[in-house]
Amino acid sequence: MTNVEKLNNIFIEVFGATVEQLGDNYCKENVADWDSVHQLGIISGMEETFDLMLDPEDIMACTSYNAAKDILAKNGVEI
Repeated sequence: MTNVEKLNNIFIEVFGATVEQLGDNYCKENVADWDSVHQLGIISGMEETFDLMLDPEDIMACTSYNAAKDILAKNGVEI
């Protein structure tokens, strides 16, 4: 499984999204269910799946699918 597939699975698990929904427009502003609990679910999933400990700045910045990819890349995960 690729790292993108792993990230997709986190979003699918947290939001019940489909792979087709994930992309440039999948963000806090466009997803009605996106709240702090769901955002922490994404962070928790990313930390567990990719064996990371994200900085508070990264946690606050993780407000979209693309931001999650950028945060992983910043932390050395090949996307």
